Amino acid sequence: MTDQQVAPAAARPLRRARAKPVRRRAKPDPVRHWVRALDRKRPALVGDTLAAMREMYGARVWQRRHDPTSELILTILSQNSADVNAEHAFELLRWRYPRQPREEASGGPLKEAPRAADGRHSKPPPGWGGRTGIGTAEAPDWAKVEFAPLDELVDAIRPGGLAPQKAPRIQASLRALRELRGDYSLEFLGDMAALEARAWLTAVPGIGRKTASVVLLFCFGTPLMPVDRHVERVSKRIGILPPKAIPDLAHELYLALLEPDQMYEAHVNLITHGRETCHAQRPDHERCAIVTRCRYVNPKAP
Repeated sequence: MTDQQVAPAAARPLRRARAKPVRRRAKPDPVRHWVRALDRKRPALVGDTLAAMREMYGARVWQRRHDPTSELILTILSQNSADVNAEHAFELLRWRYPRQPREEASGGPLKEAPRAADGRHSKPPPGWGGRTGIGTAEAPDWAKVEFAPLDELVDAIRPGGLAPQKAPRIQASLRALRELRGDYSLEFLGDMAALEARAWLTAVPGIGRKTASVVLLFCFGTPLMPVDRHVERVSKRIGILPPKAIPDLAHELYLALLEPDQMYEAHVNLITHGRETCHAQRPDHERCAIVTRCRYVNPKAP
């Protein structure tokens, strides 16, 4: 046998087996997964809920109340505060930082904002969110608000709650708008597609999906569904949203669950239901028109 003949097995180089590529399963889309599961296990739940809310609180027709910058600042003021307190704070902003001198605006010098008989500042007819509303009067001078001394602004909005946190947030948002656009107007958002407009707003530091959706829905009728604490509580109790859905996921789920023309009425009626019936403590089950399908009342509800 020559050297060129086959060498002993011990002398042959070992060939390593090629590792098979690991196939990783793509993560399921949580929105699509939930929508399909809801359709299969609890058919017509969303439609039945919207019909029940309309039965209790009536049909809702979109109507613009404020300019989008006012809506933005009002929404910031409402974070973790009662809407009526946020409206009161916004009214004080208009009083402290008017677009024209107080004497000219009121017809004479005033030492403080006018108050009603109960001692609170007088308010116009019902408007955004709260029980009394802030009406459609002229917005504050946003440049004055942005450049106001921080302690002065904190004092101005103190009745709205959490003023030391909200005042710098308001000024940062106004500063970002001015630097990005050259002014404080957000009217251009009305010409953008819904998700494009939301993406623009949420790129501003401190503005999340809920705040952006509120501004766009209320100011332009943009088909977005803001999910605040009332909408989230009611939706999770009924079972429209998963019990552990985080806020960002909740917004995307509602975009898939609702038709564009349903979002305004759904938002307003679910908020109303959370305030008037489905309270965080001691919800009024006897008054609720969707009680037979509510998983909070009956964990096995259809």
